[in-house]
Amino acid sequence: MLLGDHVRLRGVEESDIGKFVSWLNDPEVTENLLIFWPLTMKQEEKWFEDLSKKEPAEQPLAIEIETENGWELIGNSSLQEIDCVNRSAEVGIFIGNKTCWGKGYGSTAMKLLLQFGFNRLNLNRIYLHVFETNPRAIRSYEKVGFKLEGRLRQDIFKNGKYIDVLMMSILRSEWDEGSGLKVNS
Repeated sequence: MLLGDHVRLRGVEESDIGKFVSWLNDPEVTENLLIFWPLTMKQEEKWFEDLSKKEPAEQPLAIEIETENGWELIGNSSLQEIDCVNRSAEVGIFIGNKTCWGKGYGSTAMKLLLQFGFNRLNLNRIYLHVFETNPRAIRSYEKVGFKLEGRLRQDIFKNGKYIDVLMMSILRSEWDEGSGLKVNS
């Protein structure tokens, strides 16, 4: 488990599947995700079963926030495509609970993932892809230290139009320099 200020990342449990299906069938939530058609409970159960085939470091992590009533699931995150030779990985994150958007929980969760990737997995570069139409996410990534690397022009066709995908990354040296980016461990 990874702990930060009022946010924690933990392993995904079978009991999380229902919320994931609900969120991933909400067009507002999936507007900026690579999901193009409705998701069934059976598909998400299969996804959960297949998690055991992934490397432990690539297992997705549930994002929870601390509330008056205990910990509440709000989304998930992961490091994937881990390259041990080049010491890089892709990070992915989504906040499905829309009442939690814009409150800094995604930034805190991302800091926890970066801390884990750099300090425990010894990664040198963590990167992501983000739709140009998602300014809230772009600001959040910049806030934790990601830099724009490039643009994949008209890379995705979604909602009747082509959109650019931005490539962003953060290096270990940039993370180490940003002393304000550290989180509780």
